[in-house]
Amino acid sequence: MSNRLAVSAPGRICLFGEHQDYLGLPVITAAINLRIRVSGGRSPDDKIRIYQPDISEYDVFSLLYPLSYSKERDYYKSVLNILQRAGVDIKQAVEIVVRGNIPINSGTSSSSALVVAWVAFLLKMVDDDRANDLRVIAKLAHRAEVLEFEEPGGMMDHYATACGGVQFIDFNDSQAPEELTVELGAFVLGDSLEPKDTKGILARVKDGALQGLEIIGNNINEISVDDIDAFADKLSASQREVLKANVFNRQLTHVAHSLMKEEDFDDRQFGHLLYKHHEQLRDGLKISTPKIDRMIDAALDAGALGAKINGSGGGGCMFAYAPENPQRVAKAIEKEGGRAYIVRVDRGVSVDDLY
Repeated sequence: MSNRLAVSAPGRICLFGEHQDYLGLPVITAAINLRIRVSGGRSPDDKIRIYQPDISEYDVFSLLYPLSYSKERDYYKSVLNILQRAGVDIKQAVEIVVRGNIPINSGTSSSSALVVAWVAFLLKMVDDDRANDLRVIAKLAHRAEVLEFEEPGGMMDHYATACGGVQFIDFNDSQAPEELTVELGAFVLGDSLEPKDTKGILARVKDGALQGLEIIGNNINEISVDDIDAFADKLSASQREVLKANVFNRQLTHVAHSLMKEEDFDDRQFGHLLYKHHEQLRDGLKISTPKIDRMIDAALDAGALGAKINGSGGGGCMFAYAPENPQRVAKAIEKEGGRAYIVRVDRGVSVDDLY
């Protein structure tokens, strides 16, 4: 077992395919250079000790399996339980410090970055070979964050955070996510400072899509707008809107995928597609807010090439693609009451230098 270690994982933005992963549709993600870092080493006794100075929290519990959950989304314990069930023999307790600069509860995968980093930290501490397989780390993190607590989310965040870079992830393909080597310029992430209702939004949008698909009887990969119109008398207005938006977003993701593989990458077309995606999220899925829409309009007026809401919606973050003048775009977002971060594409989960 290693003595001391530091592991970090990035936040992420969803470029294309928002609200598509849990339907089995492809997404395009980008890891960003806002990260959560887990550092520490062996504990002197059987106690797991977790210091989180950024949020002024401290937790301590005994390493006695199975660990009982004492709060909602008890991720530190769920990761240990999942690893134990997966045959990872963690007998020595650890004490860690967790720090980060990813906005919390804002749609940039702060929780997934935490869980991915914690999984990787523990695997590295016991020298488990699975620590070198990013897909395995993503799957274990998904089990610990989503399946263990019967949450409605998909695996997009965990793949994006574990693998890093820009990824095209096709959930109908058993192969690894496809890394896109396109060189993207700066983005400006804008936190609206409005708390988001992940569970409520996911339940409404996901349930609406799945119920509509059950009525139509077709796979989301195959249906067209005409198929949806043919069942207009059996679908509610909300179900029709959600399904049509999903069909358009599916098409936008494939167009963007092709664009991002072209040798002569077109920044402006990329930005245009981002905003077309936002229109579907705003008008079809209805997950945006007036404040986020104002932040997006301000970013575009300040010279951003495109912008969209990021994450499950109902609050949280937006981002703008601003390779030409990100500082001006950041100021415009802040004038609308948001908190702006200029970010770039970053690596996935990784071992860091201790300091």
